[in-house]
Amino acid sequence: MHDNQPRTSTPDTLPEVITRYLTAHRAHDTATAITAFTREATVIDDGNTYEGTEAIREWLDRSATEFTYTIHLTGAQQTDATRYIATHHLEGNFPGGTIDLRYQFTLRDGLIERLVIEP
Repeated sequence: MHDNQPRTSTPDTLPEVITRYLTAHRAHDTATAITAFTREATVIDDGNTYEGTEAIREWLDRSATEFTYTIHLTGAQQTDATRYIATHHLEGNFPGGTIDLRYQFTLRDGLIERLVIEP
């Protein structure tokens, strides 16, 4: 396998920092979730960009209370040495009621430097 080809991963082979973030996010544990990010991290979600841990903390707090939903990890992939994609299926009281989202992580120094969430 060439180093630049995506590799399918199982959820239990995702890096600890991604698993920590995903577990904390599902539990609405903002204090733990924020520890997974670098201080200069960027999150892009629903067309909005959040830069730095304070903006990300506010986004996490808001997303935890805005809608009620269930989230299930349905797949994982490592695309290169620092990039991973975790695919999730969400069901809840948000517009549309169901959606599959790709959480695209970029890591730096063992933490999340960038997270892009999109269909």
